[in-house]
Amino acid sequence: MATDSLGRFMAALNPDNREAVRAKPPQEQKRLAAAWERELEADDELDTLDELSPPAAEAEAARRVLRQGAD
Repeated sequence: MATDSLGRFMAALNPDNREAVRAKPPQEQKRLAAAWERELEADDELDTLDELSPPAAEAEAARRVLRQGAD
């Protein structure tokens, strides 16, 4: 199990998104992982989901970060 932010972020992604993020430069990967951490910390909705299913909360935060990056 990954303990660093980038490793945990990558693990939360679905396989297609994981490959897309791996293709990005390391600085962009780190920026996305930091945004993912902020999303997990800031969203109260994710706190509730995290109590029920931490992996689901992490995956939802990852989807949100990638969606925000595409906007």
